[in-house]
Amino acid sequence: ELSYAWIFNEYPSFVEEDSRRFVSQETGHLYISKVEPSDVGNYTCVVTSTVTNARVLGSPTPLVLRSDGVMGEYEPKIEVQFPETLPAAKGSTVKLECFALGNPIPQINWRRSDGLPFSSKIKLRKFNGVLEIPNFQQEDAGSYECIAENSRGKNVARGRLTYYAKPHWVQLIKDVEIAVEDNLYWECRASGKPKPSYRWLKNGEALVLEERIQIENGALTISNLNVSDSGMFQCIAENKHGLVYSSAELKVVASAPDFSKNPMKKLVQAQVGSLVSLDCKPRASPRAQSFWKKGEVIVQEQERISFLKDGGLKIANVTKADAGTYTCTAENQFGKANGTTHLVVTEPTKITLAPSNMDVSVGESVILPCQVQHDPLLDIMFTWYFNGALADFKKEGSHFEKVGGSSSGDLMIRNIQLKHSGKYVCMVQTGVDSVSSAADLIVRGSPGPPENVKVDEITDTTAQLSWKEGTDNHSPVLSYSIQARTPFSVGWQTVTTVPEVIDGKTHTATVVELNPWVEYEFRVVANNKIGGGEPSLPSEKVRTEEAVPEVPPSEVNGGGGSRSELVITWDPVPEELQNGEGLGYVVAFRPLGVTTWIQTVVTSPDTPRYVFRNESIMPFSPYEVKVGVYNNKGEGPFSPVTTVFSAEEEPTVAPSQVFANSLSSSEIEVSWNTIPWKLSNGHLLGYEVRYWNSGGREESSSKVRVAGNETSARLRGLKSNLAYYTAVRAYNSAGPGPFSATVNATTKKTPPSQPPGNVVWNATDTKVLLNWEQVKAMENESEVTGYKVFYRTSSQHNVQVLSTNKTSAELLLPVKEDYIIEVKATTDGGDGTSSEQIRIPRITNMDARGSTSAISNVHPMSSYMPIVLFFTVNALW
Repeated sequence: ELSYAWIFNEYPSFVEEDSRRFVSQETGHLYISKVEPSDVGNYTCVVTSTVTNARVLGSPTPLVLRSDGVMGEYEPKIEVQFPETLPAAKGSTVKLECFALGNPIPQINWRRSDGLPFSSKIKLRKFNGVLEIPNFQQEDAGSYECIAENSRGKNVARGRLTYYAKPHWVQLIKDVEIAVEDNLYWECRASGKPKPSYRWLKNGEALVLEERIQIENGALTISNLNVSDSGMFQCIAENKHGLVYSSAELKVVASAPDFSKNPMKKLVQAQVGSLVSLDCKPRASPRAQSFWKKGEVIVQEQERISFLKDGGLKIANVTKADAGTYTCTAENQFGKANGTTHLVVTEPTKITLAPSNMDVSVGESVILPCQVQHDPLLDIMFTWYFNGALADFKKEGSHFEKVGGSSSGDLMIRNIQLKHSGKYVCMVQTGVDSVSSAADLIVRGSPGPPENVKVDEITDTTAQLSWKEGTDNHSPVLSYSIQARTPFSVGWQTVTTVPEVIDGKTHTATVVELNPWVEYEFRVVANNKIGGGEPSLPSEKVRTEEAVPEVPPSEVNGGGGSRSELVITWDPVPEELQNGEGLGYVVAFRPLGVTTWIQTVVTSPDTPRYVFRNESIMPFSPYEVKVGVYNNKGEGPFSPVTTVFSAEEEPTVAPSQVFANSLSSSEIEVSWNTIPWKLSNGHLLGYEVRYWNSGGREESSSKVRVAGNETSARLRGLKSNLAYYTAVRAYNSAGPGPFSATVNATTKKTPPSQPPGNVVWNATDTKVLLNWEQVKAMENESEVTGYKVFYRTSSQHNVQVLSTNKTSAELLLPVKEDYIIEVKATTDGGDGTSSEQIRIPRITNMDARGSTSAISNVHPMSSYMPIVLFFTVNALW
């Protein structure tokens, strides 16, 4: 194929095609419908091979303007048009060209002469100068018109596209192998337009027809084949537009019967009463004739036994007597061959215990029986199907299990679930037959959750609910219960409804006894005879309407406070019982015996107390008190009346006979006489002891409080050898009274820091003798007044103490186990530093001795009977 283009003046300036200029790819010519001055120049034709891309150029042709005038307007003159008849091949791309000269420049349009619309695949190119039809089909054939039109007139060019198709195969011939004396029928079929004709070749030559070789409508028949008919055959289909070939090989074979390629089955199994066919299909050319023997007896055709056309043997209504060895002898003119088959006849398989329909509840365990009677010669296999699919014992391993012996395929389902409802099929298969039995299993469970719970109407204490029934899980819903949740409740709570018992067919109810002005959510639970099901999804949150409060404050009480005060307290009403916005309290009180109430308002719902102050209030006087509630909707009830006492008067008398006594280097004991007190004055709570040292000030003093029945207090944690000042006053709920006169005491010096040294011991089986060095106090330490010996056995926690004014001691101890001993000096300022612990081991010989020092100096002690004090101290170690 060639393509055409034109160079204007010099390469690479090519003429651009538009509505005024057109290059025909049929003729190669350049057309200019209306020449303009800019068109003057040299034009060179370029021809290119679309296959090789080779290109040649023509000689330049000049275009000049004539000087004798200007061309006037004229109607279109079609210079490029397609033939009156144009054959187009199926599947090809057809391009029709149309271009016209004229002034003004003509407009090109296309249409089908029969008025049918163009299909969507048709494209207009080159400013409508080319109509392109891709993939040409028979429906695209017909008459087409090109209309060129300008203001001076129009012209029309017509042409017809005709459809043709080269032959193409509908049915090919294939290689075939046929026995001699058989017949051949070979059909080849092709389509095309016009309809193709057929001819046959054999080995490249035209096939010679004779009486047994015929061709009809492209089909070749050869009867009574012989070996010389073998060869390569070609069927040719052709019309005037082309031809196609189909080739295949014919092999005509002649051979004796041979079972090697298609042996007979060694064993055929059949059950009593069935129909069985024994095949006998050896390779043989021509086809062999067959006869059968059972053992050594020739098989004769009879009512139950018949011979098949392909040589096989058919036995109907098989009995046990038909079992045995069958031999087929096949024979043709080239030879004969034998094949044998052993027929085994078995009893049919029967299901003796089949699964039955069952109705169970979730959680139960059931067995679906499947037990059979089968011929002992046959292997047996059990298979279970659940709802049409193979039962998945791996996935359902915790539920499905096969149980039973070799002739049993029982299926156990443990802890059955709703998903296990459905159809179960037990299939029993042997090599000869298969039987099956089915059962429906209904699993009933507690109901599914109700759906679409809605609050249809809400008041201050009621809510009208509706819902839709969920799945009943094969057990009808017997009743519904309703639960509610608020921001103040602990989880979901069952609520009171009307009707009180909601039966399974009712899907509306009214919840009553709700708290006003509280946000509620509701859900519904369905119940059947299996039990309660999953609750529904919660309803949308709704708030009940406001109402007058119904619950007064609880725990109304009071008392205490400062002089001239009446203190009234209560527990605020919880938010869920406030019934609306603007909750407040009405506090009412009156002196006992007076009829008129004094009332005041507390506006905060969280306030727990009110204090009434008035100089006229007598100390510790009884008042009747009650507290009521109100909100924006109105006033609610008052609490029950209770008696509250006004504030007490603080004590007016100071304690007398105050005395301070130093106990040690860190403790002083203060004592006093009780003040006179009457019960009508209230309750004396106790005494307050203030103390400060000589270097401090009374304003920064420390204090100790004791109960009202105490008349002394111990001041601890004091500094040693320092004067402390102290005063005492009584106090009650109204406050403290006046202080007593100030008294003082000086703490003792600290005990010696030096421990008793060089403690030595000597032990027998009944006593321990101790000796230690004297402790001397420093100038700033308390004088030593004696010593304490602390001792215990190693297995005890309780410590015993011996006091002495000497530097020695005798302990009457049966030394049958280890003892732990320490020694301390005693002073007025307290006990001194402890010596090192001494461990006296259990006596194993007559006596033992030891020391806390590196070198033991043991001195025999003089015989004396010291006065000793025994007492027990806990938790020293």
